[in-house]
Amino acid sequence: MPAKKDRTSRNRAASRPFTLWREVLTAYAAPALTAGTAGVVTGQQDLAVAACTSIAGTSAVVAFLVGTWLRHGGQPRRWTITTPRVALIAALVITAVGAAALLGWFTAQWLPAHTPIPATPWLERLRIDLPVSAALATTIVTLRWRSTAAASPT
Repeated sequence: MPAKKDRTSRNRAASRPFTLWREVLTAYAAPALTAGTAGVVTGQQDLAVAACTSIAGTSAVVAFLVGTWLRHGGQPRRWTITTPRVALIAALVITAVGAAALLGWFTAQWLPAHTPIPATPWLERLRIDLPVSAALATTIVTLRWRSTAAASPT
């Protein structure tokens, strides 16, 4: 019985191609809804606002950048197909989280110190929101892309 279920999931992945705009839309909507709901339920207004701005926005931008890079003009890079899935995800997550952490630090620490922009609590949130959102978006988009790339002939 499990073999039939496995075949069905492979056919389902093969029948749904990787469509970048859908991935970006999902990358925005999923964290906006989940974190926004959590913010409303727990009474954390800053979380509800961040859910639709820094959290979901970062997820959408990262999903777009990673998805565009993985698609590579419709012809994937050979090493992204042959590299083990976990290694590919780890490499991309480390890169995306590093870039997001630097951007979060720059925005929260450097910007208020060197510009007239005041240091505020929502700027401090970026140090956490950006890397976490980048890690989740990169992992999900890479898994989704890899399942469709492996199913399609290259």
